Amino acid sequence: MVTQRDVAQRAGVSVRTVSNVINDFAWVADETRARVQAAVDELGYRPNLLARGLQRGRSGLIALVLPLDVQYFHDLASAVVDEAERRGFTVLIERTAGNPARERDLVTRPERASLFDAIIFSPLTLDDTELRHQPGDTPVVLLGEKPTGRGFDRVIMDDAAAAEAVTRHLLEQGRTRIAAIGQPARPAGRTAQHRTRGYRRALAAAGIDFDPALVGGIRSFQRADGAAAMARLLDAGPPPDAVFGYNDLLALGALRTLLSRGIRVPDDIAVAGFDDIEDGRYSTPTLTTIAPDLPRLAGHTLDLVQRRLDGYDGRPTTRRTGWTLIARESTGVAKAPQLEH
Repeated sequence: MVTQRDVAQRAGVSVRTVSNVINDFAWVADETRARVQAAVDELGYRPNLLARGLQRGRSGLIALVLPLDVQYFHDLASAVVDEAERRGFTVLIERTAGNPARERDLVTRPERASLFDAIIFSPLTLDDTELRHQPGDTPVVLLGEKPTGRGFDRVIMDDAAAAEAVTRHLLEQGRTRIAAIGQPARPAGRTAQHRTRGYRRALAAAGIDFDPALVGGIRSFQRADGAAAMARLLDAGPPPDAVFGYNDLLALGALRTLLSRGIRVPDDIAVAGFDDIEDGRYSTPTLTTIAPDLPRLAGHTLDLVQRRLDGYDGRPTTRRTGWTLIARESTGVAKAPQLEH
């Protein structure tokens, strides 16, 4: 294993000088710094990030607390881990499955919070009061638009605008009876509310009255729920001519029900989703969707974490990430240009 002493011998400097270069102290001469860096690269030296962090009172660990109940959160976790590792952090992923007790335990227990330099958290169930009790000085960055009583840094996407764009896309294909699948039976953050608002906004702009009978309720955001909601909509009365699933899994479940009943997609009923998971790129037909800009989301999140660790103690900051509407075969315009926002 290569040590700082090995680097010092190769560069012809002291071990202290090597340490100063690795820790990026400003008073090292440029020529010396270049010589040490060349030795580091040549020998393949990797600093002990944990030991260095402990010297500074840090562990180098970030907790990423997510439901992980749908594919989107796995894709999100991958983006955050990649960005964190690029910045020298190690990420420990904690799965909540949207369970209130689990969310509370992972975020509000002091002995847990003290293990980490920061916590990145996507809450589904914790209310304002519970999040207000997050202990200690561990920085917390929230993902998503669920409001809290205490100010936190957060990164959000404009779900309403994205949902409006999907619905408008369906309207532009001549669809007028557009069903929406994704309103949960119990509170689960505000994502579904924002997507419903965008859906209704697009209908209103087109002069189409909102029809509650075209909103499919769900228990969870899984394929089975999308399939069941689609079946109920078909059995209840005149069928829709398009379906917007609030995530891709719901849309894929709806697609399965339609195909099993001999309904042609998109000829009879168009289908669109949200999240751009891999399954939708290879379904038959391929799925029109909204692709969140996950690399930018991860970058914004780690920027906010790093700023707090660097000593910023000002007001909470909200940053927005972008999205892209990707039109594919399920709405009949697979070669249409993408709409970025």
